[in-house]
Amino acid sequence: MSLFKNLLSKKPPPSPTTGNKKTGELGEELAVAFLLNLGYRIMERNFRCKGGEVDIIGTDPVDNSLTFIEVKARRGLSYGVPQLAVTPFKQRQISKAALTWLSKNRLHDTNARFDVIAILLHTDGLHTIDHIKNAFDLAY
Repeated sequence: MSLFKNLLSKKPPPSPTTGNKKTGELGEELAVAFLLNLGYRIMERNFRCKGGEVDIIGTDPVDNSLTFIEVKARRGLSYGVPQLAVTPFKQRQISKAALTWLSKNRLHDTNARFDVIAILLHTDGLHTIDHIKNAFDLAY
């Protein structure tokens, strides 16, 4: 019985800081900071629905267009550049989520676009950020 109590009292080991989830979270934090620095207004983060998800929804200060932003971060190039991970399937998922968000917020007649922010994380902290505006068209 004491062995069972001992097992229950132990805390699980902390999650690794180099996993895919941590990479994605760091990438999104960097992307939000990048966008705020450019004057974007962040309306929502990590919007999820049955059809898909959108990482960041914001407004561009230049033309006030609604922007649905997919963030892709990588720690290296062994799987290619991050932006290549926004496949046609992923574009359809983002599009479905965007349409759901627009409907939910009654913003059907709003100018909108899809951007990708690709981030290559470097160990020295000097990360490479590539903001691709109008990265793809609505796909469904």
